[in-house]
Amino acid sequence: MSDQAPLLALRDVNTYYGQIHILRDVSLEVRPGELVCLLGGNASGKSTTLKTALGIVSPRTGTVEFNGENVTAKSTSYRIARGMAIVPENRRLFAPMTVLENLQMGAYLREDDYSEDLEDVYELFPLLADRKSQLAGTLSGGEQQMVAMGRALMAKPKLLLMDEPSMGLAPILVEQSFETIQRIHQAGVSILVVEQNANMALSIADYGYVLATGRIVLSDNAAALAEHEELKKAYLGR
Repeated sequence: MSDQAPLLALRDVNTYYGQIHILRDVSLEVRPGELVCLLGGNASGKSTTLKTALGIVSPRTGTVEFNGENVTAKSTSYRIARGMAIVPENRRLFAPMTVLENLQMGAYLREDDYSEDLEDVYELFPLLADRKSQLAGTLSGGEQQMVAMGRALMAKPKLLLMDEPSMGLAPILVEQSFETIQRIHQAGVSILVVEQNANMALSIADYGYVLATGRIVLSDNAAALAEHEELKKAYLGR
C-alpha cells in the first residue's frame, strides 16, 4: 500500500443487526488512487462493510474516517456530498425513468455544471448515449450495470464503492464490467469493490482483504493474495 494517508479507513468496526454481531473488529483502508477488493463468501459481511462505510448502517463501536474526517456519526447524504458514491448490488435503477434521468440522479447533490461529466459517461459507455431516452427498466442486466456505474460517476466521486458488480452477469459481461472498472480506476478514481469472483477482482486490484464470518482473515497486495494457499479456505469460510 502507498504511504499516503487513507482516503477511507474503517477502524475496529463492530456492526450489529439487532442482537446479531455481523462485523467483528473490521479494519481496512483505501488510499488515494487505489483499487481495493473485499472478498468473501455469502453472509461473510461484505455488503455490511460497504453499508457501514457509506453510513447506511452505523457501527456499535469503531470509527469510519473519510478524507481525513471522522464521519462515523454522519449521514449517508453527507458522505455522498463529500465524495463517496456507490454502485449497489442488483443495480437499483429507477425503472420507470429514462437512462438520462437515472444518470442525472447521480448528480442530484451537485450544484455545478455536470454536462462534461455526462459526456465522459457517454464516452465510457457509448451505448448509453444511444439509449438515453429508453426506460431503464427495459434494459438488459449488462446495460443496467452500465447505467448504475454511470450514475455513480455523475457524482464525481473521490471514492467509488461497488457491491458485487459481476452478480447476475454472463461471463463475457463480467469481463467487460471489470475492464470498465479498471478504466475508471486508471482515470484516477479510488475504488473499493466487494466481490465473490476472487480471481477477477484480484486481477485488477492493488490490494485485497478477505472476510470470513465478519472478520478480516487475510489482507495483502493483490498479487500475493492471488498466490495465497489459505485464500480458498478462508474465502469459503472453512
